Amino acid sequence: MDDEAQDAMPLADLFGRMVTVLREAAGYRQAELGRAMHGLGGTRLNQIERGTRHPPTLANAMELDATLKAGGLLTDLWSHVSRRTFPAWSQPFIELEGAAREMRMYVVQVIPGLLQTEDYARAVLRKGRSLRDEAHLEERVIGRLGRQERLNSPDAPYLWVVLDEAVIRRRVGGPDVMRQQLARLLATEHDPHISVQILPFSEGEHEGMGGSLTVLTTGDKREVAYTEGADVGRLIEDPDEVTQYAVTYDRQRARALPTGMSMDMIREVMEGLDSGARIPSSAQALRMAKVQLQQRRRGSVRRSRRRLPGPRPGP
Repeated sequence: MDDEAQDAMPLADLFGRMVTVLREAAGYRQAELGRAMHGLGGTRLNQIERGTRHPPTLANAMELDATLKAGGLLTDLWSHVSRRTFPAWSQPFIELEGAAREMRMYVVQVIPGLLQTEDYARAVLRKGRSLRDEAHLEERVIGRLGRQERLNSPDAPYLWVVLDEAVIRRRVGGPDVMRQQLARLLATEHDPHISVQILPFSEGEHEGMGGSLTVLTTGDKREVAYTEGADVGRLIEDPDEVTQYAVTYDRQRARALPTGMSMDMIREVMEGLDSGARIPSSAQALRMAKVQLQQRRRGSVRRSRRRLPGPRPGP
């Protein structure tokens, strides 16, 4: 068993044991509580109480809280369980993310997790090399979507995101998934806490091409930076180094398109997805060309087999 699983199991067990204690104190049998809760059932509740690799969703935790009158205890505990579904190297950053007041991001590969749709997140997480199985994938999707709850809370952080143009043009999950994801980005246009800008290809080379960067500001005004690649992340807390990364972010944002123009580019990419659905793929085009060639050949053969007219009768 890897270190990640060893970290995850005690918290999942603790959540399950807490549910059992609260259920018994409230006088419920397991099957009774399962029936009383919307969409849960006794089998699912049994999995939760046993701490299996099928953790509760945030909705499950909130309903258990309300039904068992736990005063938010289970919801708070759920947030820690969900964070443990991710690799150990990312967990210090995720902990800080939950307390951030401001988040400044420059992203070069994929839409940041806080703005991903469920289908987009599933497509991205499915490619992780540390992924164990389908159950693990669903745990990670649930965990990622759970992190987004912070954006809807009364203390939602201010989120400034600069996306490399490649991020909105890479068709993660296929055209339909990408269309929904781009629509999610467009929906941020009127959110006072979120700003999305695009750094266009036309800007050429720049100092941020090495990887994604996030600068967090916590409630006590402390700043930390986090750099991330495909399978590794680094948390930077040294003030001088953090300042350098903050300057790097500011330069990327200064070079990016204004928000309005960025939204226009996202709409343009969406329109390209719609028109692209009517354009045949290279394989389809090749098949069509072959069919047309065969049809022309058959027509040529038929014409060559026609009887030539005989000699005209003399006058």
